[in-house]
Amino acid sequence: MYGDNKNDELLASTWNDFCDHLKSAGNLIFDSKSPPEDIERAKGFRLLSRNIALALQFKLENADPHYPELIHYFDPVRKQGGDNSDAIYHGAPINGTDTYTIKGYLGTAKYIAITVLEDGATPWGGKVVGALFKNQIIVDDHGNFEITLSPEEHAKNWIKTSPASWRVTIRQFFGDWGEEEPMDATIDCLTQIEQKSEVIPSEVIVGLSESAKWLTDSIEYWIKMIDRWKDKPNEFFFYRELDKNQIDATPGGEPLICYWSVDEGEALVLRVYPPEANYWSVEFGSYWWETLDYRYRLCSTNSEHAVIEDSGELLIVVSHEDPQIPNWLDPSGHKEGYITLRWIGSKVYPKPKVTLTEFSSLKKELFKEVKTISVDERNNQIKDRRAGVLKRFRI
Repeated sequence: MYGDNKNDELLASTWNDFCDHLKSAGNLIFDSKSPPEDIERAKGFRLLSRNIALALQFKLENADPHYPELIHYFDPVRKQGGDNSDAIYHGAPINGTDTYTIKGYLGTAKYIAITVLEDGATPWGGKVVGALFKNQIIVDDHGNFEITLSPEEHAKNWIKTSPASWRVTIRQFFGDWGEEEPMDATIDCLTQIEQKSEVIPSEVIVGLSESAKWLTDSIEYWIKMIDRWKDKPNEFFFYRELDKNQIDATPGGEPLICYWSVDEGEALVLRVYPPEANYWSVEFGSYWWETLDYRYRLCSTNSEHAVIEDSGELLIVVSHEDPQIPNWLDPSGHKEGYITLRWIGSKVYPKPKVTLTEFSSLKKELFKEVKTISVDERNNQIKDRRAGVLKRFRI
């Protein structure tokens, strides 16, 4: 019964504070500049519910740098911060004094980056202090690898940690969703020799308190971020042009971000000549900086999936009605959101030309000169997306 344990009062108080914090987090949805439509309200509150799991993962369940686990962040039902539709993100807590190994099967994703970062001004940390990319990781004849994270130098596959190192993040971006294989790896702290203890009240008290704070801090951070781009709709800006914070961003290419706004009967046309790059992607999502349901909707494309015009141009249309061109970004009921374009491994970062026009005028302006797609081809595009997602996440 209550009172039988000396920690009962503090545990109960912490739990009540946690629940009160979750209740008050709903105000973030109403205080934002989000569109008032049903879909935005519903997805705003769903975002909160999804991120409770992320908060608890980071601050309670997988928060001990002496016993880290590589747990994935985002997937089709848990999203935040403009997650890439092509990606699997894994991460684990570390520190700057211990030695860690990450080992297993590297996989064949188009782009792989393993980064070590310090804590910082954002909920996702700050400065990246070291990284290894796919082409830098030495593997054996079977594709297996072992990487060391440590302040002391190691012969190969080594990332030097700094005293303030806080987390390791692994990004895998898949070009061909149906063919590329995901990584299968684990992390171990080599310098921790004590047996892991069972959970104690103080651990839960701290974890719940920090989880509640992380939930609101992270949602609020991305709301403030999206509002900066919302003030300049339908125009691409580099991340660094509108935000100076250091964050655990994808290394190897600067993200270009555009806030799109398209009503029924309108179409947003993007035109750009892709540069030579190891990988590039066009990510697409809502005001809440969530990707749309990329299992069932055409809400992204990349260097492997996109259809390029004979001229070498990439042509993309955002519209509520299918424009019957290959590279369609389906708003899925939203009228506003973000587009992120990444040129990874390129020497140049061209910004797309963006034009807002009437949907009815597309045939006059575009269809005489560009490639189109049939109904069967469109259905196959969507069918292939779900199959690729199921393979990637081992569902």
